[in-house]
Amino acid sequence: MARDAEFSEYVGQRRTQLRRIAYLLCGDVHKAEDLVQTALLKLYVAWPKVRRAGNVDAYARRILVNSGIDESRRPWRREAPGLDGVDVLMADDFAVEDRRALIEALASLPIGQRQVVILRYFVGLSVEETAADLHCKPGTVKSQCSRALARLNELLTAQFGAVGGTDR
Repeated sequence: MARDAEFSEYVGQRRTQLRRIAYLLCGDVHKAEDLVQTALLKLYVAWPKVRRAGNVDAYARRILVNSGIDESRRPWRREAPGLDGVDVLMADDFAVEDRRALIEALASLPIGQRQVVILRYFVGLSVEETAADLHCKPGTVKSQCSRALARLNELLTAQFGAVGGTDR
């Protein structure tokens, strides 16, 4: 009973954040919900071990990343994401056009670069924490992040023009 109560409390506190991370990883509301469900199922199974280890958030993020990779490799999952006007975008301070452009630009990045950008800038992890979550070296995180940010800048500048001279 204590296990279920602890797990339920954790899910109550982190579900929204996990759903947002999953959405940024896959770019589709419905797939993101599936990823979160898969992650929570796997997390529940491993809960006693993970809870004792003490880094539940890192474990949950790693499950999301791995589940996203697994799902993208399945041939029946290689379809266009969502339906225009049906999938709901996350609420934030961006204009709708800006949000859509950013999500489309993120979706165009290779999965490794997308994971690094999401973990570094959305979740707010350090280079070392991101490297630990992705089981790679900090130098890999830095290089992937640099390439991803350059590509995002290129894509968004092409769409919106130079940011420095506008009122955006």
